[in-house]
Amino acid sequence: MTQVISRIDDLRTALTGTVVTPDDPGYDKAREVWNGDIDRRPAVVAYCESAEDVARAVVFARDASLEVSVRSGGAHSGSGMGVGDAGIAIDLSRINDVVVDPEARRAVIGGGALQRDIDAATQAHGLAVPLGEIGHTGVGGIATGGGMGWLTRQHGLTCDNIVAAQVVLADGRIVRAAPGENPDLFWAIRGGGGNFGVVTAFEVALHDVGPQVELAMLFYGMDDAGDALRVARDLIPDLPPDVSFEVVALHAPPEPFVPEEHRGRLGFALAAVGFGSEQSHRDVVDRVRRALPPALFELITPMPYAALQQMFDEAFPWGTHTYVKALYLEEFTDRAIDVIVEQAGRMASPMSALFFYVLSGAFSSMDEQSTAFGGGRSPRLSVFILGMTPGADGLAEERVWVRGFYDALAPLALGKGAYVNEIMPDDIHRLPASYGDKFSRLQRIKAAYDPDNVFHRNANIIPAT
Repeated sequence: MTQVISRIDDLRTALTGTVVTPDDPGYDKAREVWNGDIDRRPAVVAYCESAEDVARAVVFARDASLEVSVRSGGAHSGSGMGVGDAGIAIDLSRINDVVVDPEARRAVIGGGALQRDIDAATQAHGLAVPLGEIGHTGVGGIATGGGMGWLTRQHGLTCDNIVAAQVVLADGRIVRAAPGENPDLFWAIRGGGGNFGVVTAFEVALHDVGPQVELAMLFYGMDDAGDALRVARDLIPDLPPDVSFEVVALHAPPEPFVPEEHRGRLGFALAAVGFGSEQSHRDVVDRVRRALPPALFELITPMPYAALQQMFDEAFPWGTHTYVKALYLEEFTDRAIDVIVEQAGRMASPMSALFFYVLSGAFSSMDEQSTAFGGGRSPRLSVFILGMTPGADGLAEERVWVRGFYDALAPLALGKGAYVNEIMPDDIHRLPASYGDKFSRLQRIKAAYDPDNVFHRNANIIPAT
């Protein structure tokens, strides 16, 4: 370590960006990630301002035998792998430009841009790219692992909309990945995570979205939870293509639209977002109402798409202590509903939540082999079991709850894999099952572009030998 510290001035000189060490002001801020349960102390944090900065930082790390971690703009991963102990954390948050070409319906997005900034830049032209659902998430991690959210049924995953990328490789080279340039790398970074290099720029396809969308959220108490899930089951196969649908279990927030007597109450929300005609969205809402009236409360309103994309931001504040497990369900079977309702009722923390993303439509129309995305493309529910507490107290209890919930639901899951962006370190053994028959190809590409596994602080794919 002494030798590393003595060479820090060389790194400072080499980078346009800023270098922060444990002796510098702001070090504790520089090493933070979103998950407050993660407390790691890198030897150096390199705030890079260009692909060239990233390349120099990677070469420096290799020469100094430092472990490399890469943190995109939001450091929003539950695993907190963007920062490690005693290594170098390459921070992309300053590589955050979003340049929109509305005529070509394309955008070039810096690898450290936040989703809220991408939405703001693209919505200025009435356009959007599919992203996640938390505005302070960085694009780099979510895009390379898949990227699912409100637009997935209409326009696929984030990775489905990447048309080219700039990538810094493990040997410091800066290359372009596109269908006609490094095509194996291009395939791998669209779903294979951060295993193959540091993506410093994404070129993405944009779609007409908004600026106004229709939101409906109907909230049911736990007494009606089973019936609400059965309504969702019956509705999902017949959803019109311009409507997205989600089921969320949570404690009702202290918001003006929630009657005071129901604030803090545990229940299930059926959420529908309309991206087309008002009538199409209204038909879905009316069908829910007819099947299960009345909800404890409803929120039905037009809203800006950019606001929709930040609707859950306050529920996921920076510093939240978090543990998560994920899996896929084919549908809400009666057995799955029984497990979900029973286990949801054991949720202790008012911050914890369950999310059931409905994946179908454009998600399922993509060719299974067109990207490295793991988990399959058949219609399904992507399930996220989130244990969250404002501080360290209580997280141990929520972790037990998350694991118990997962253990009860896993026998009913669609395969043994999971969405790779939500694989925690204690679930890394599930990675081969998550990728299925793509895994061996990913290992071969890993061996070609990162044979020494420099980029291993992620859902790591070991290079083929």
